[in-house]
Amino acid sequence: MKYPILKLLCLALLFGSCQKEKRPNVVLIFTDDQTYKAVGALGYNQVKTPNIDQLYSEGTSFTHAYNMGSWSGAVCTASRSMLISGMSVWNANKNRKKWHVKDSLSIANTWPKLMESAGYDTYMTGKWHVDVAADDIFQNTVHIRPGMPNDAVNHPQLMKEYKEGDAMYPAMMPVGYNRPLSATDTSWNPADKGRSGFWEGGKHWSEVLKDDALSFINKASKKDKPFFMYLAFNAPHDPRQSPQKYLDMYPVEDIELPKNFRTDYDFHEEIGLGYKLRDEALAPFPRTELAVKTHLREYYALITHLDEQIGGILSELKAKGLDENTYVFFTADHGLAIGSHGLMGKQNMYDHSMRVPLLVKGPSIPKGVSLDHDVFLQDIMPSALEVAGVQNSDFVEFKSLIPLATNISKSNGLDAVYGCYLGLQRMVRKDNFKLIAYPKAKKLRLFDLKNDPNELNDLAENPDYQTKVKELFAELEKLQGHYNDELDLAFMKP
Repeated sequence: MKYPILKLLCLALLFGSCQKEKRPNVVLIFTDDQTYKAVGALGYNQVKTPNIDQLYSEGTSFTHAYNMGSWSGAVCTASRSMLISGMSVWNANKNRKKWHVKDSLSIANTWPKLMESAGYDTYMTGKWHVDVAADDIFQNTVHIRPGMPNDAVNHPQLMKEYKEGDAMYPAMMPVGYNRPLSATDTSWNPADKGRSGFWEGGKHWSEVLKDDALSFINKASKKDKPFFMYLAFNAPHDPRQSPQKYLDMYPVEDIELPKNFRTDYDFHEEIGLGYKLRDEALAPFPRTELAVKTHLREYYALITHLDEQIGGILSELKAKGLDENTYVFFTADHGLAIGSHGLMGKQNMYDHSMRVPLLVKGPSIPKGVSLDHDVFLQDIMPSALEVAGVQNSDFVEFKSLIPLATNISKSNGLDAVYGCYLGLQRMVRKDNFKLIAYPKAKKLRLFDLKNDPNELNDLAENPDYQTKVKELFAELEKLQGHYNDELDLAFMKP
């Protein structure tokens, strides 16, 4: 062969050029119930998240990212269905019925199937809780988990009686609920591996997911194809269990109460947040400082344990030389109250429950940047499609974050944020004001978010703000039409 060295050099240069043009990998690190205030890098509270903090220093974060809401008390189901389908809340609700009958077009238009169609290998582990089966749309799956770990020492019959009976819940709840009732309440130990829950199977579920991710990365690193990994932790959802050393980091006496802590919430029955909603039954009614501090302690401990697993995943990407050509998205499906406004769960329109951490790190993304644009967390789906070179289909209603992150777009994000919960709550957030509607209670609430970020001072009946109430109510009705929301609020019009 003539000029063999020259030929080899040309091939090497060609190979190097192809390598540079190789499509980037995409990794979603997805947590459950993690409010935007539960990241140390954001400076909101006491939680220790060194690995997530490092990720924030390496990418661009969106400080005002929201879940749109839910048609179900299981808010995570709606959030994840929107993320997988690319559809807004009420359209996703209709679309999921097609998944039940295995409609081929609906399944083909899911996020992982679109990535696969573009030549990506797809991997999934962890929490699913979506109506289409994970192994029907991902090529590689392992340890597909339910919506939450089984209640520790759960009693199905007691839960049945609890849901169907009229009596108040304490006498009927399984271990882990309605607690602690006093400083000497020892009914629950988050580090007790005999309680099942996150310990089911012998190894903590967050550690299992980390191990699965390392296995995925090792497998993918040996192939030429780009990959998409959907890594969905169940943590920090309850039952909030973690090894003792993480609990020891957070003495209950050192835990600070939320600034909007309340012992109860007015209209909690009218808005679907009463004694019989599972999330709200975790702590006693009325809320006590001890109970809220105890639940926050367990929440923080589980997040710090989760953070350590995330660190292991990020380290492995780097060790395999994959991090430079990988986009990492980090977010949660929704937030959580844990004592704020006298609530415990995510089924409400306050920022602590609708707003989540959201970060993107990748080859084209500025480092250490924080943006306050209003966005939906489901914007991650079209963002991933964009960097993967997948044409954005007409059915995808969310917008890519990449133009915002790279300053290509001069937009300020969403013009207004829409929120919903069943037929019981509606919300619009615009220009640093939020209007909440409770149709069953016939009540409107207005908050000035710039001057009252903890949403404590209701201005809805203040004469000086009636023009703002009317403006936002009109905006809410407009958004209802845009998102195919059929709830009639005309009788509440101010």
